[in-house]
Amino acid sequence: MKTLGYYNGKFAPLEEMNVPMLDRGCYFGDGVYDATYSRNHKIFALREHIDRFYRSAEMLDIKIKETKDETAALLCAMVSKVDDGDQFVYWQATRGTALRNHVYPEDMQANIWIMLKPGKIQNNFEKVSLITAEDTRFYHCNIKTLNLIPSVMAATRTARSGCHEAVLHRGERVTECSHSNVHILKNGVFRTAPADCLILPGIARAHLINICREKGIPVDETPFTVSEMMDADEVIVSSSSCLCRGAYAVDGVNVGGRAPEILDMLCRETLREFNEETDI
Repeated sequence: MKTLGYYNGKFAPLEEMNVPMLDRGCYFGDGVYDATYSRNHKIFALREHIDRFYRSAEMLDIKIKETKDETAALLCAMVSKVDDGDQFVYWQATRGTALRNHVYPEDMQANIWIMLKPGKIQNNFEKVSLITAEDTRFYHCNIKTLNLIPSVMAATRTARSGCHEAVLHRGERVTECSHSNVHILKNGVFRTAPADCLILPGIARAHLINICREKGIPVDETPFTVSEMMDADEVIVSSSSCLCRGAYAVDGVNVGGRAPEILDMLCRETLREFNEETDI
């Protein structure tokens, strides 16, 4: 089978799956999610994604009865069932099922959704163009919630502009992109926004930080501005689907291109990690 879905113990191809109308995810976006990719039926960075998933659920008081190991085992079992070894692996927990009410019962158990569909990570070595957009999201961006309307709007505007991503900013401060983290290289230093409530600390972001430290590249986790981004030696976006890609333009203005050796190393190293973990 090409796709596979799961809801609280039921498996079926995605087009055959249904969920209860009273699932709180349908009314409030009351849930959390995570996602990564598989290659050769092996899921990349699964433990890191599982840890973030449960951390997000805990911050929203969502009670998941399955343990981390049980959820990881379920995801691995599902990936082994599909035809294609290259899959987009997505899972979410909504708070539970009940009549619509803003106040939720204390004893609710989460509903678990899983979706698999064919997908591959993007080409690390193909540079992209970006746009900027005011960050209008709320102040819990560190929690990977289902409340994604501002990101949906920004991503759609980006696609219709023929670009790859929207760099979000609050005033002058750059936060992240609509579904990626954004970083800059300046004078040999890797700069990335701090892991506060204004960004989701990405798994690919963490890998980039570790690679920089291993290679002796200083890391600065402090805020940077739109102006600093435009003047950076390189502008980089990272996510589970886009491990590390340089940008060549922001809002139609050429950027980066002044630290190609470091950028190329980061692209190669993130891809090497992905390939090594997902090799047969």
